[in-house]
Amino acid sequence: MFQNDAIRALDRQESLRLLAKVPVGRVVYTRQALPAVLPINFSLDTDASVLLRTSPDSHLVRAIDGVVVAFEADEFDAATRSGWSVVVTGRATVVTDPAEHERLSQAGPTSWMPLRDAVFVRIESEMVTGRELRGTSGTQ
Repeated sequence: MFQNDAIRALDRQESLRLLAKVPVGRVVYTRQALPAVLPINFSLDTDASVLLRTSPDSHLVRAIDGVVVAFEADEFDAATRSGWSVVVTGRATVVTDPAEHERLSQAGPTSWMPLRDAVFVRIESEMVTGRELRGTSGTQ
């Protein structure tokens, strides 16, 4: 079996630590029976769930509320051929509890897009996987 020391699996804790360091990721979901990927800024909540802040009228909210989605974020350096990628898979739900909505309005993510009325979407971190690509030297 081929062993590749350039790629290392990350445990849940290390994956979440890296995920918390970047501001933008991609939510992967199904839209009209086709795969869809949408870049979006996010934050992690205290329970390690991914939090999104978006418009209540968005196609994203209608497509993901109550279904299992994937969320991916990464960081790579092309010059050193190194970086990492983390995927969180879990059920996405719109936050409807008024107290929780108020808490997230203060401590949750801010949208990079102007929003009149915002909703928060929580993606439970039911499965967290990560990989690190260690820099390689030499040419192909």
